[in-house]
Amino acid sequence: DCHAHPFCRGRFPYAPDATYEPHPSQAGNVARFLAVLDAHGLTHGLLVGAQPYGTDNRCLLESLAAGNGRLKGIALVRPDVAERDLAALADAGVVGIRFNLSTFGMAQFDHPATERLLARLREMGWFLQIHCEKDQLVEAAPILGRAGVRVIDDHFGRPDVARGLAHPGFQTLLDLGRSGNAVVKLSGPFRSSREGWPYRDVEPFIAAAIEAFTLERCVWGSDWPFVRTDERI
Repeated sequence: DCHAHPFCRGRFPYAPDATYEPHPSQAGNVARFLAVLDAHGLTHGLLVGAQPYGTDNRCLLESLAAGNGRLKGIALVRPDVAERDLAALADAGVVGIRFNLSTFGMAQFDHPATERLLARLREMGWFLQIHCEKDQLVEAAPILGRAGVRVIDDHFGRPDVARGLAHPGFQTLLDLGRSGNAVVKLSGPFRSSREGWPYRDVEPFIAAAIEAFTLERCVWGSDWPFVRTDERI
């Protein structure tokens, strides 16, 4: 499972400027996630640092340690993160960082330290995970191309389904797939669908993503524990 968010309720505080606070029923911890993996016969998982913690990665690191080798992580860091902090994250099982266009727009890309950070990701063999929606990837794509960093896109770019396959944001995602230096997560269809279960309106987007990225560069993620959703199917 290549997309899940761990929470450590009561152990670490949320950031003062957190953009959301999950309902307690949506704040699942790593023990529950491992139980979900076991119940479905899955061996490994990729944990993505939960946005409410900001750049405090203590919950993520504690969760990775609890996985006993079954889990890797995606951290949330400031663009000017110290070299020693990147090294410590790598030692703990972190393999990349996440930029969130959906929440912060281009602010993380526009930071003066970002060029160096992306270069370090490339040198370390890490990848940059992008959370975007609709046409947000269009502005970021040239920066990604110049940086040469490996990219993994959340939720097949969260396309604007009503605008069809041709809208610029989704076409930019497909171009990134054809570059051979990116991976796409076939995850979170409920975040793009306008119809609800069984999300048939996103099927053409999934098919197009598979064609552009090839199955070798498509991964699946559950998006557990399904934060900021009104219902579960």
